[in-house]
Amino acid sequence: MSKAWDEDCDVLVVGSGGGALTGAYTAAREGLSVIVVEATDRFGGTTAYSGGGLWFPCNAVLRRAGDEDTLEDARTYFRAVVGERTPRDLQDAFLDNGAPLVDYLESDEDFGFMVYPWPDYFGSAPKASATGRHIMPLPLKPEELGPLRDVLRPPLGTDRAGQPLPDLVRGGQALIGRLLLALSKRASAELRPETVCDELVRTGDTVEGAVVGHRGRRYRIRARRGVLVASGGFERNAGMRARYGVPGQVRDAMGPAGNLGKAIQAGIDVGADIGLMSEAWWSPGITHPDGTSTFSLWFTGGIFVDGTGERFVNESWAYDRIGRVVIDRMNAGRLTLPFWMIYDDRDGVRPPVRSTSVPLGETRDYEDTGLWVSAGTLGELANKIGVPAAKLIATVARFNTFAESGTDEDFHRGDEPYDRSFADGASPLVPIETGPFHAAAFGLSDLGTKGGLRTDATARVLDTSGEVIKGLYAAGNSMAAVSGTVYPGGGNPIGSCMVFAHLAALDMVAGR
Repeated sequence: MSKAWDEDCDVLVVGSGGGALTGAYTAAREGLSVIVVEATDRFGGTTAYSGGGLWFPCNAVLRRAGDEDTLEDARTYFRAVVGERTPRDLQDAFLDNGAPLVDYLESDEDFGFMVYPWPDYFGSAPKASATGRHIMPLPLKPEELGPLRDVLRPPLGTDRAGQPLPDLVRGGQALIGRLLLALSKRASAELRPETVCDELVRTGDTVEGAVVGHRGRRYRIRARRGVLVASGGFERNAGMRARYGVPGQVRDAMGPAGNLGKAIQAGIDVGADIGLMSEAWWSPGITHPDGTSTFSLWFTGGIFVDGTGERFVNESWAYDRIGRVVIDRMNAGRLTLPFWMIYDDRDGVRPPVRSTSVPLGETRDYEDTGLWVSAGTLGELANKIGVPAAKLIATVARFNTFAESGTDEDFHRGDEPYDRSFADGASPLVPIETGPFHAAAFGLSDLGTKGGLRTDATARVLDTSGEVIKGLYAAGNSMAAVSGTVYPGGGNPIGSCMVFAHLAALDMVAGR
């Protein structure tokens, strides 16, 4: 070795989202020394921005609420939507280990979960669950976190829009908060902010540690049992997005600014194989006056139309499904951005969108930038947004007949449980009939890239020959996603991240 190590630990964890901290917690709880390095000044990664949902079939939280799902039904569903895009043993590792992970966490008083019904995203697939396989962390009071809240990445409304911190710590905030609480009680775990890992040290077939940087100082950490890369995706790196053909733009990604893919690239540099690098977790995004389009869902009305003035998608589908239709149509030359949400005046000028991730600003700002457009008639509205008036009038008229009958003959909006989840089970088909009429501009957003280092079922990273690189593990958006090119259900990204980080830590504990 040309240089000595500056420090030693058993496990080096790169990143601080739900997966990274689960891996760190597991390793520390099982008696290993752990160093967590986080590139930014706050802990939590993209998880801290999220709802904190976890897709774990047949777990104890669901069982206590009367859930009668079976693991085989969940497996049938997952196989049906994911297909053969990812190895079956990888899929099974996720499916089989979610419920045991919940048991493991619930045995510690710092963790608590609740059922949050959230239908599976492909409601017509075999064995889809109409109520979901979804749980969430119990909220925390800020005083329970104490000073840890100061190092917890705040929610998007606070981080990007300057809103006050909420009175309760909920969702992904609560998940990260609980993990930080649990880790704070483990003397063998150390968390280091503003510490970037951009180089791994490989000797022969083994990664022995990493080189990290902190405020101008670079130093080498030896990891006796292994390095876990769980530092998120590369959605904030324009160069990597271009290199791997990821649709969309950096400005429209919802991940933190530190998600630059440096640790993923470090893995590539030591011979790791990669997969799914053009993929992300997609979403339609309402466009704001600053030019960004942010992850949006919970539509209580409206339809989407393209440049021809025609509908092109089931507007009540899960966000990733809508995003993929947008991408497919863009690739085929059949859609350009922005596309438009058309709605009537029953709720006023502001669009019928209840969740925009970053809070909406003043109405006048959207109108002045041409992002929200109003007119007395549909024909006038069409002229203002540059679509054929006759087509838009016909599109709305046809949709209104569907709203009256309760059946969407074109895109089957309302046919699946998720379609109705934001309408209390009622039809999501809301007629567009009360003028003045409005249009809101939408773009393509993402929750982060989902391509990364390819692993086996224990989260061990594989090289380009399919052999294990000893001492190197990956999870979350730093790992080629177990769900392949689809998004099976709410909580799948964080759930799979936590499972594979947990499995990685257990493998390091076993010393294999």
